[in-house]
Amino acid sequence: MLKRTVIGTSLAAVAVAGTVVWTVSSTSTSTATTASATRPGPGRVHARALGDIAAAAAAGQEAKGLAATETEPFSLVGVTWNKPREELRGTVRIRTRDAKTGRWSGWRALEPELADAPDRGGRGGTNGLWVGPSNGVDVRVTGQKGRTLPEGLRVDLIDPGASAATATPRAAGPDGGTGMRLVAATTPLAGPVTAPKPAIVARAGWGADESLVKEPPEYDASVKAAFVHHTDTGNEYSCTQSPSVIKSVFLYHVQSQGWNDIGYNFLVDKCGTVFEGRAGGVDRPVHGAHTYGFNTDTTGIAVLGTYTAANDPDVPGVAPTKAALDGVAKIAAWKLGLTGVDPTAKTTLTSAAPNGTGGKYPYGQQVEFNTISGHRDGFATACPGAQLYSALPAVRTAAKQITVPALSATVSGATAAGGRYYTKSTATLNWTPAEGATYTVSVDGATAATPAAGATSATVTLAPGTHSVQLNAAFADGTTSASPVFTIVADTTPPVISSQALSLRKATVNSGAWPVSLTWKAADNGFLSSLKATSPAAKTFSTTTTQWAAVSKPGTTQTWTLAGTDAAGNTGTSSLSRYTGGQTEGAARRTGTWGVSTTSSYLGGRGMYSKYRGASASWTFTGRTAGLIFKRASNLGAVYVYVDGVKIGTLDTRASTTAYRQLMWTRAWSTSGTHTIKIVVAGTSGRPMVGIDGLAYLR
Repeated sequence: MLKRTVIGTSLAAVAVAGTVVWTVSSTSTSTATTASATRPGPGRVHARALGDIAAAAAAGQEAKGLAATETEPFSLVGVTWNKPREELRGTVRIRTRDAKTGRWSGWRALEPELADAPDRGGRGGTNGLWVGPSNGVDVRVTGQKGRTLPEGLRVDLIDPGASAATATPRAAGPDGGTGMRLVAATTPLAGPVTAPKPAIVARAGWGADESLVKEPPEYDASVKAAFVHHTDTGNEYSCTQSPSVIKSVFLYHVQSQGWNDIGYNFLVDKCGTVFEGRAGGVDRPVHGAHTYGFNTDTTGIAVLGTYTAANDPDVPGVAPTKAALDGVAKIAAWKLGLTGVDPTAKTTLTSAAPNGTGGKYPYGQQVEFNTISGHRDGFATACPGAQLYSALPAVRTAAKQITVPALSATVSGATAAGGRYYTKSTATLNWTPAEGATYTVSVDGATAATPAAGATSATVTLAPGTHSVQLNAAFADGTTSASPVFTIVADTTPPVISSQALSLRKATVNSGAWPVSLTWKAADNGFLSSLKATSPAAKTFSTTTTQWAAVSKPGTTQTWTLAGTDAAGNTGTSSLSRYTGGQTEGAARRTGTWGVSTTSSYLGGRGMYSKYRGASASWTFTGRTAGLIFKRASNLGAVYVYVDGVKIGTLDTRASTTAYRQLMWTRAWSTSGTHTIKIVVAGTSGRPMVGIDGLAYLR
């Protein structure tokens, strides 16, 4: 949190004429404090407006406050105002009444903050101070001489509700730490690194009320650096109270300051316990609200407490415990290691704070940081306090000590598709061995191969199904590392091509090529990688294709074969054979008056025509699909169509341009059979003439 030097005189206690009680959004953000024994209560924020203090005007100072008054229960207190980037120039002091003893505390300073903030929105505010269970408050805010205080000043009293779920702190060593050796930083590791994941208490463990988080998390492209903070909430908390402190910070950030969620990505208490902060996934690059101007591609780690200099006249701090430093080192090493970042290296970030909004660096300026930096490195603030900041070199080295070179491997003997690998039974991991390292390959967490020293690959045989395969390394110094997990599917089941059917389609008919449509369904239990036709012609389709507009050769039987191959190399085929036949105008049984045209434009050089209403022509055939072939023109009319003696509709052969050999009506059956298709001239007014080539069918 921000710790700035404030100029001004102390304000003696003076009476405030009248007080205003203000409750934060009682219908939505103020919630009941009742809680079950197994689930922490939702907590509550109470706010009271600060009134004018007339006595300060004589000294040329604007002052606002709230006289000592009884309040609803609270454990954390802060002062907020309307505009988030407006700086309060002056002093903020509070004292509180202990709910158990009724005694009032001494006056304590709150520090105005600008640095811990989202990139947009919210309210301005001081740090939130943990005071423990309290039921009374006294507030004095005094501006510097000639300075105007921000509008909308109020005191926010945060009650975390029923005890938040208690996290179990990690056992401390004799020195109060966890036994990790902290020394001065030395040469950075070369190349990408990784680190083991520490135990992290989830948001539910400190009682996050997810209903208060209205917007989904935002994500950055990477995590290039970690900024270390202190919460500046004071040090009068026990580790069993840590969840309640974090919950109070969450409520202060969300309900008092109007942020979407707690600003920090992670929090660490004095016992070294690591807590999940902002929602979105601890292993994902969640965009936080912790270092104004540099929230992008960074993570924020806050240590619970105040770590300013011990002799600070306003807010004396304490030295961070080694357990807390261990916790910071472990979470920083792991989080940076997810993107291969060395915790002792340097990185360059670009300031995103618009000019004039309080950023330390001009907008767009590129700034070099340690990959583990203090808040003050990115903003004009004393955070994380002099005593925590001075320990960051040792934190970097501690983080380095638990990192190992990132272990890379490749997969061969299997096909990559859709983020997985596919094989019929075997797959090979390949790597470049490090001197003195030993390697194993695990399948679903169990060792499946132990290659000899110096080996560069190992092959594993996989049972059918989906498996997690990983390369593991043990180095001479006792550290271990693991490659990313490869998901490999062993698949011996071929693709299935079903519902294959061939039918006539509407298009122009030529003497050697009749329009047909082949349809099918293709599926695979894994990943279908290719789909092809191998006969009567070769053609490649996308794996989602279900139809082929093709042509068949009349007077012949052709076999239509499809082949699908999955990513594992299994192939499935499907075939059907169909005879393509036809009947010309000469095969028609006619009634009424018909004429014959011998122009070459008709199929086979002959077509028939009639303009007499009621004239009919019919064809009988054996097949499973049939179609009628017409001449179309602007002066041609309609026919009635009958199938097996039943009228099924009217077909108009009119068209804006003249076209011959048009297959413009089709019918299909599920099986092959004998059918009769008949047309009857409708005698359309003004254009009674119709012309027809004959009938096409598939058998």
